[in-house]
Amino acid sequence: MQFPLIRCRTYSSSVPTSANSQIAWFSRLGQIENARKVFDQMPQKNIVSWNSIIAGYFQNNQPAEARCLFDRMPERNTVSWNGLISGYVKNRMVKEARKVFDTMPERNVVSWTAMVRGYVEEGCISVAESLFWQMPQRNVVSWTVMLGGLIRDRRIDEARRLFDMMPVKDVVARTNLMAGYCQEGRMDEARELFDEMPSRNVVSWTTMVSGYVQNQRVDIARKLFEVMPEKNEVTWTAMLMGYTQCGRIVEAAELFDAMPIKSVIACNAMILGFGQNGEVFNARKVFEQMREKDDGTWSAMIKVYERKGCELEALDLFTLMQRQGIRANFPSLISILSVCASLASLDHGRQVHAQMLRSQFDSDVYVSSALITMYIKCGDLVKAKWVFDRFSPKDIVMWNSIITGYAQHGLGEEALQVFYEMCSLGIATDDITFVGVLSACSYTGKVKEGLEIFESMKTKYLVDSSMEHYACMVDLLGRAGRLKEAMDLIEKMPVEPDAIIWGSVMGACKMHMNLDLAEVAAKKLLQLEPRNAGPYILLSNIYASRGRWADVAELRKDMRSRKVSKSPGCSWIEVEKKVHMFTGGEIMPHPENPMILRMLEKLGGLLREAGYSPDGSFVFHDVDEEEKVRSLGHHSEKLAVAYGLLKVPAPMPIRVMKNLRVCGDCHSAIKLIAKITGREIILRDANRFHHFKDGVCSCKDYW
Repeated sequence: MQFPLIRCRTYSSSVPTSANSQIAWFSRLGQIENARKVFDQMPQKNIVSWNSIIAGYFQNNQPAEARCLFDRMPERNTVSWNGLISGYVKNRMVKEARKVFDTMPERNVVSWTAMVRGYVEEGCISVAESLFWQMPQRNVVSWTVMLGGLIRDRRIDEARRLFDMMPVKDVVARTNLMAGYCQEGRMDEARELFDEMPSRNVVSWTTMVSGYVQNQRVDIARKLFEVMPEKNEVTWTAMLMGYTQCGRIVEAAELFDAMPIKSVIACNAMILGFGQNGEVFNARKVFEQMREKDDGTWSAMIKVYERKGCELEALDLFTLMQRQGIRANFPSLISILSVCASLASLDHGRQVHAQMLRSQFDSDVYVSSALITMYIKCGDLVKAKWVFDRFSPKDIVMWNSIITGYAQHGLGEEALQVFYEMCSLGIATDDITFVGVLSACSYTGKVKEGLEIFESMKTKYLVDSSMEHYACMVDLLGRAGRLKEAMDLIEKMPVEPDAIIWGSVMGACKMHMNLDLAEVAAKKLLQLEPRNAGPYILLSNIYASRGRWADVAELRKDMRSRKVSKSPGCSWIEVEKKVHMFTGGEIMPHPENPMILRMLEKLGGLLREAGYSPDGSFVFHDVDEEEKVRSLGHHSEKLAVAYGLLKVPAPMPIRVMKNLRVCGDCHSAIKLIAKITGREIILRDANRFHHFKDGVCSCKDYW
């Protein structure tokens, strides 16, 4: 069956009216098969027809078919040969283009220029330069292409010399050199060139405005912007991005409102600009008002939510993005991985991992490191190690991630094993490696190993001890009850101890009930961080455990006078890709609160039968015993565990996250809950992971 030529009505001037123009038209639309049908049905094909269909195949990334047709041409002219060279250049096949160039019967300035352009685009600037000087004649395009090559190679002074030699300096050449000066930060020379231009177009003006923006001279850019005879979409967007990138969001918003056409790029910049300024509502408002969105729009909004701690909103938007058939790009997947890690949303994390596998992003070392971190923070160490093991070669970030992961999960032996394997392979350690290793020793009570590694850091591994390493060692000694040695180490430190150091001392004092030293550490902490509630709370807890309620009241009064507030305890759990939040007491009760309370009551009976007795010392108010028991029973982590028992089917682990350190009573209760229900419960608190199973915790009650 023959393919009929398309007949077009005479009043539609944009539709092709000849076979050759139909070939070009279909080629531009990406319909090369239709173009070929038109070509094949032509009763007579002239040299223009052959050149058109060959150009079409090159345009549609089918160089082999283009060459096949070229070889079948009954006759060729210089345009045909030039088309073959240009086609190969467009398809990044510069070697094939050079073979054609070397064998063509006759060359003109277009042939030479196409070949020079090919080498420039491939970054072979020296080869392009050699060929350029061999040219028997040059036109303004030849000079401009070579000028662009030198600028691209950051050889701006040589580019200037070539520019001075140009017989004709058109607006394109002048603008290119001006852009090169801007790229190098040589704004005075760029401006001089701009001022000397006999005629300027909108591209010249925009290049100069963009140059000032890129070199953080936004006010000068704005002055130039205001006197431009005409502005296009690119100009407005460049000026807008100048304001957003330097954090001048008020001026950016005013400019954005004045823009006659708000491009997708401009809207995306505005979303990120509002986000960086903490104006999440305004960022979402821009997002909602956009008629067209690209993947960068969705990525920008997700990033804003992720960076501002709106993890649930980021997950909701990511889900909506998928429902609308938008394919997630690399930045949005990285942002969502960070959100999944923060929320410990394992189901979403697995889904993102699957998308990365389909998109082949998982071969990127940065992605693999992010995946390892996500699985570690979601409590799935097996999967984290699987990602770690399959990636080669591993960078230092990946090694550090897996060591730190084992440390956070209380697996000191495994952390040390990976560390020694890393050293045996000759991989250079860094300061973060030792923070992870020393933390592992601290969390698992490996005092001897920790001291040996700390002593060998400088001599054996050539890594200087930083404040973070000293903090690990103070924590290591403090947890082990060796508070005098911890204080001796602080005295020997080459720098003044920071809040992290004194925070470790406070934690150790609470663990070992050393009130005298706790008061010393608390005073140091309050000097360093007067608005931090932590030292007040820890000291209050110690006073409360001793029944010193007057001192507790005094501390609370001091907190109120300084306007220091304690972050409320909050826990959350993911069930079927939805995150459920819980707070202690009656604040914001869960929609299914009656059912949760019935489960807690049932658990309370089972716990009493198992010998559990609530530890009132963990309730830091001067109230009667009955009220203490009720308060303990409604801690947020207990509410989340109860909900997990109701909703998470066995034998799946129940994974709970908490924003603060788990209290001792909850730790004891959850151990017993795991035993009497036969369930594995994984709790991630502000410090580390606790894996509860069969009545024991992975931390061995050492946390």
